[in-house]
Amino acid sequence: QVQLVESGGGLVQPGGSLRLSCVASGFTFSNYAMSWYRQAPGKERELVAVITSTGGSTDYADSVKGRFTISRDNAKNAVLLQMNSLKPEDTAVYYCNAVHKWRPTINHWGQGTQVTVSS
Repeated sequence: QVQLVESGGGLVQPGGSLRLSCVASGFTFSNYAMSWYRQAPGKERELVAVITSTGGSTDYADSVKGRFTISRDNAKNAVLLQMNSLKPEDTAVYYCNAVHKWRPTINHWGQGTQVTVSS
């Protein structure tokens, strides 16, 4: 059974940090590019960060460049999102996504974790 389980969300003050974790099971993790998306209330889901299957390349939304870092540990089937200098506009549900590197129609989603940035 394919599963992506996110954790690490919560309430943090502006300027603070959080680290999100997504642990995968039920598929060959190293064959998948991994991404983090987020969706704020009333807004469309947007791509935040992506990392290739080997971890050799990453990309970020302009709004988080220099503040967020995506990484992965293929031995642990995990992808992380380190979020620093958080802003209220980062408030959203954050989702983990896996896309097969050769068959992009094969993709999986986690259930999401809430991040709230507020004083």
